[in-house]
This record gives sequence, C-alpha cells and structure tokens, in this order.
Amino acid sequence: MTLSAAIILAAGEGTRMRSATPKVLHTLAGKTFLQRVMASVAGLDPATLAVVVHYQAERVAEAARAYNESVEIVNQDDLPGTGRAVQCAMNQLASEDKAEGTVLIAASDMPLLDTQTLAGLLDYHRTSGNDATVLTTVLDDPTGYGRIIRDSDGSVLRIVEQKDANSSELAVREVNTSVYVFDAKVLAAAIAGLDSKNAQGEFYLTDALETARHTGRVGAWAAPDPLSVEGVNDRVQLAALARAHNQRVCEYWMRQGVTILDPSTTWIEDDVRIERDAQILPGSFLQGSTTIGEGAVVGPYTTLIDARIDAEAHVERSRVQESHVGRAANIGPWTYMRPGNELGEETKAGAFVEMKKAHIGNGTKVPHLSYIGDAQLGEHTNIGGGTITANYDGVHKNRTKIGSNVHVGAGNMFVAPVEVGDGVTTGAGSVVRHDVPDDTMVYSENTQHNIEGWKPAWER
Repeated sequence: MTLSAAIILAAGEGTRMRSATPKVLHTLAGKTFLQRVMASVAGLDPATLAVVVHYQAERVAEAARAYNESVEIVNQDDLPGTGRAVQCAMNQLASEDKAEGTVLIAASDMPLLDTQTLAGLLDYHRTSGNDATVLTTVLDDPTGYGRIIRDSDGSVLRIVEQKDANSSELAVREVNTSVYVFDAKVLAAAIAGLDSKNAQGEFYLTDALETARHTGRVGAWAAPDPLSVEGVNDRVQLAALARAHNQRVCEYWMRQGVTILDPSTTWIEDDVRIERDAQILPGSFLQGSTTIGEGAVVGPYTTLIDARIDAEAHVERSRVQESHVGRAANIGPWTYMRPGNELGEETKAGAFVEMKKAHIGNGTKVPHLSYIGDAQLGEHTNIGGGTITANYDGVHKNRTKIGSNVHVGAGNMFVAPVEVGDGVTTGAGSVVRHDVPDDTMVYSENTQHNIEGWKPAWER
C-alpha cells in the first residue's frame, strides 16, 4: 500500500526518565529510540517522513537529520499533547500539498517497533476498508496504557486513557500503542475539533478516533509480537525491554551455531555479525558493526566496538575499538586497542598493552606492558616488555617504523619519527632516537652511579 506521509511524534520531554537527554535520544542496543523508529518507518518508503519536535527541539531535529537527511522537521508549539503534535504536522504538510492519501502516525518511544509490524498494519487498513486503524496489543498488565473500547461489531468505539478510565474500562487488556493509520481527509477533519478537557489538560490524538468514527469506520489490528510495540516511559522499563531484546538476539546467534556460555551477561547489538563455532564467554559486550570470525573466542569480560575479529582469534578481558584482529591472533588479557589498529595473522598483544593506529605484521608479538602508537611493525618481530613508541612531540603525532625479524629488548623507547630496519636487535633500556639500518645491534650506554651512605644517619 502506498504511504503518502509518515509522522513520528518526538516532541515530549519524557519526564519519567529523569534525564537531561530527551527520551527519544536514549538508546537501546546502541541506537536511539528515534533512530530505530525512523528506520522502521522509512522501510515503508513513505513519500514524506516528518518528525515532530518541541522539547530540546534543535537537538532532536539534528539527530533526526543525521538519521535521514530527507526528513521533514515539524515544530510543535507550546500547546501540549499528541493531538496538537499531529495538528502542527498536518498543517505544515497541507501547506506543502503533502497531506493527502494514507498517513501513518507513530510514537518514537517504542524502540523495537519494526517495519514488518507496520507493513501488517497498513495491509490490514487497506483490506478492511477502514478510514482509521489503530495498532493495538494485548497485555497481561495494561497499567499505564490507553484502553481500546470496542463496540459489538468489533470496531473501535474509543480509546480511554488510564487517568480517565472507569473501573470496567481499566479491566480491558487490549491497549493502544500510539501507532495509527488514517485517510488524510478523515484525519484532518478529526483533529480540527480537538480540545484539552481531560485529566491531563492535553490535546489527545486518541479523541480524534471518536470523531473519525462519526464519518467512517475505525478499526484495530493487534500486533503479533507485543515486544515490538512496547513503550518506554522510565529506565526500569528500558532495562526490562533491553534485557528481553538481548535475550532474543543471543538466542538467534546460538541457533546459528555460536556458543554463548552465559546469555544473561552477554550483550550483543543488532548490527553485530558472528560466524559459526565462535565462542562468546561471559561478560562480553559486542557493539556497533563488530564482526567475529569462525572459531574465534571472545571473552570473558571483553568489549568489542566496531571491531573485526578474524577466524580462530582469541580476545580475552580486553577492549578493542575500530580495529582489525587477524586470524589466530591472541589479544589480552587487559589489552586496550584504540581505533585504527591492523593486526596480522598469529600476532599477539598481551597483558597491559595499549595500541593506537598500529599496523602489526604477521607473527609479530607485543607480549606485555607496552604502548605502540602510530607505528608500523614488520613480520615476526618481538617487542620486549615495557617498550614505548614516543609518538607525540608536543605538537604533532609522529610515526615509528620497525622492520621484520627485529628483537627489541625490554624497556626500550623509540622517539618518533624513527625507522628501524629488518633484523635489528636492541639492547635492554635503549632509547632509539635515530634511524637504525638493517641487521644492526643498537643499545644506549647509560652510566650507572652508586653513591653509598647518601642517607642521613637518622634515616638509616
């Protein structure tokens, strides 16, 4: 069914979140609520996608444009309520000759709302011949939600908000999800007469359904998956929804042949990809566009952010961000890989190693207690413990290049920019300030001075 316009309501503060951040910009599994809802709605390919903003309007609008550069921003005035938000949106769209045909309205605080559910709603709206259709769900505990009141033929009579409902209406378990489909002409007429004579003193969009009923048929379609239309009003609900979603994500990957030892302590975001026979150990956080190859082992207590972990690699008790770890590499424990690293096959970054923009050749090892930044290391080189590439001169970041088959002694410092050739051996405690040619031994001579009896007698 062709969708003329989609209106996403993102004007509210979300006071129950008790946050300086607008509710719609809180995140679930690495994406904001608004980003998720916009992506799901965009999957329907509406001719116009509009987002209504008010609280921290510029901040929310900026985020919306970042998610979809063709989005149309609608500013709601100071009159409160979802009904007023839609009035503002329809007025703006009408002035641009975009308020015709079928209009979808969706709240932005349902982070798991998906395109498939919305497509089902649109299909039902079309086949049923409704002038307005509300997306509903049935909950064991409907507390806090507007109740769907149907008449004898099953059509929607009205929606009653929690604070305005009587005892019999509160007993209804079918609830409103704040997602609707309207014929644009019916919607325009229905919102024209809205008022704020209710317990909240707001312009309710739900009241428009009663008005629409006088001119046409108002129906309802229940979402098959209640989780997809569950709203978030506070952080308790957010945590519960995130947990339920993450459990499903973990179950999906386990069914694809991935071992997840403890799903309750493993968090996997939606864009992560994992090959079969990979093992994810407890306390692991897989975020962004991370990919994990076949047979790799991640964890325990590891965070991967936009990381690429190749087959058979092992990353233990470490943080890896925007870095590529080659096949059969060994990372950790307690390794910090900042963005920009490229590690070859069978490499090692061991305990208490930090790397940033380091290119490490196949078979090269940085076993422990080292910082390798803005550096290129060749193949089959061994870096002694306590080695530092001193890459910053106070103004610029400079590069260190160390060749293949190099043996670096313990406690070395390479003062960049500097280049060390192939086959070089460096002595323990060396400070390398100048380029070193191939097959050379290099060491720094430091004179040791012993001063006996230097303490005053009273300290001895």
